[in-house]
Amino acid sequence: METTTIVIILSAIVVLSLVIIVVTQMREKARIERMRRIRDQRDSYNRASRLLTEIPGQYLNSGLKLILLKQMEDACKNLAALKTDKPVDKWLDTVKQTRQQVLDKTDKHPPVKIDSPEKSKQVQEHLNNLFKLIESMHKSGRIDGPTAKQNLKYVLFLIHKTHADLHVFQARDHIRHNEIRKAIHAYHSASMEMNKSKDNPLALKAVKSFRTRIKELEASLHDEDTVAEHGTKLDQEWDDMLQDEESWKKRKDFDD
Repeated sequence: METTTIVIILSAIVVLSLVIIVVTQMREKARIERMRRIRDQRDSYNRASRLLTEIPGQYLNSGLKLILLKQMEDACKNLAALKTDKPVDKWLDTVKQTRQQVLDKTDKHPPVKIDSPEKSKQVQEHLNNLFKLIESMHKSGRIDGPTAKQNLKYVLFLIHKTHADLHVFQARDHIRHNEIRKAIHAYHSASMEMNKSKDNPLALKAVKSFRTRIKELEASLHDEDTVAEHGTKLDQEWDDMLQDEESWKKRKDFDD
């Protein structure tokens, strides 16, 4: 066999080997990228599902629930396009059923009492993650500007309310133990938290109620019956603040 022929054969073998290596690397890179995208979509679904499940019922109105369900639905559709072997169809069915329950106002999402700094911190973390999620969905064009703005302002209000909820719980506990001055301080702290969302009519209403309650406590330091009587009414108003989930949307000064 001539030297030229041998060189050509060896060159062909080298080129073929290089082609095989390149193709193998490209296929592996594509496989890794596909797995990364699958992992990202699963994480996206799980994060939204966790927020929907773990944020207390008194904080989630129908608008926020639908945003979280949209995130979960989008993740399911992306996973279906990637042909993953996970039970995406079941996830998607669950999302659709939950959405219908939200629209029918039949979904079960119980309230949770914020009675410790740890619980307050956990809820705040969830709400901060929800805030970031809404921002991300707006930037990617999956929710429009007005919807994003409205819900971002509301979530920010909820973050402040979580702080206030803890102070209110502490104030009630102080009153039960006849520690009126400590209760006054706790209501002052709750008022300061709500004042951070002073562009929200519900926050302004809460601040007004807290100030009234503080004056009542200051004037009734030695009148336990008066303290209890007025406190029951204020406590009920605070607990019911978010029951009418559409009331905050109807106020023009909140949307401006």
